[in-house]
Amino acid sequence: MDSTEFRKRGREMVDFIADHFDNIRDRRPFPTVQPGYLQELVPEEAPQEPEKWEDVFADIERVIMPGVTNWHSPQFHAYFPTGMSYAAICADMLSDAIGCIGFTWAASPVCTELEVKMMDWLGKALKLPKEFLHCTGGQGGGVIQSTASEATLIALLGAKSNVIHKQKQLHPSWSEYKIMSKLVAYTSEQSHSSVERAALLGSIQIRHLRADDNYSLREDVLEKAIIEDKAAGRIPFFVVATLGTTSSCAFDNIKELGPVCVREGLWMHIDAAYAGSSFLCPEYRHLLDGVEHWQIPLGRRFRSLKLWFVMRLHGIKGLQEHIRNVRTFFQY
Repeated sequence: MDSTEFRKRGREMVDFIADHFDNIRDRRPFPTVQPGYLQELVPEEAPQEPEKWEDVFADIERVIMPGVTNWHSPQFHAYFPTGMSYAAICADMLSDAIGCIGFTWAASPVCTELEVKMMDWLGKALKLPKEFLHCTGGQGGGVIQSTASEATLIALLGAKSNVIHKQKQLHPSWSEYKIMSKLVAYTSEQSHSSVERAALLGSIQIRHLRADDNYSLREDVLEKAIIEDKAAGRIPFFVVATLGTTSSCAFDNIKELGPVCVREGLWMHIDAAYAGSSFLCPEYRHLLDGVEHWQIPLGRRFRSLKLWFVMRLHGIKGLQEHIRNVRTFFQY
């Protein structure tokens, strides 16, 4: 495919995407295919000779779309919302075309510098404390991770590395294995399964603590668990709180949990993948109170480009209006 054909085929794909979203309510939100349906539709081996675009394009409807769960459908009410905008799709096109691998500043200066700026834009829009911003010269700011699950894992690994280093200073004779065998993390019984998976990948014991009648993790339960574990010779070091649980959109009480973590020397990571965007609206910002105790661990693709496009083409007011409209649907 040369640039001339790319222009033609690119327009066809844009039209297909636009038509898909214009007519998405006419598609089933959940497919009727059975496991393994694709095996008979796709050859066992890749073609030796190039195929025609027309054949590949036709197979989108024949092969791909029958197996698609339409998360963007207005009739899809499972799991949690997924974000999409035409602005973000345009940014993805440009990001893929640039194709930078931003592992250092020199690898692609704009990839690093735009991400720094976009994290500040987002932090200011969420009214985060200045310690969380790059522009204040502190240690905050963070970087954009691929998924919330990945962010939780990276936060856990960072906390794990930190506590192992501290314990080696306190107990020079202890091996890393002995220290790891004593580490314990905490989360609510309502937290997403990705939290438990992160602990499994990090070889860390994690306790799922009881939530209250509003499905919220509270101070007394966390403190009790910490006391129990210290008495048993374990080392509490990490807490994952959730703002907007997947099952019921419940909120852990971070105003209570934060001070406990500070007092006991634990890292706290907040999973706000579900409800975090709502904090752009002033009327919901109070749900983020207590964030002062938050540790932000947000090869890198040029993902900041999507944020740049979306925030410029929609603006904070446009994003707030969208969130409020969604809230209205929920109330209805």
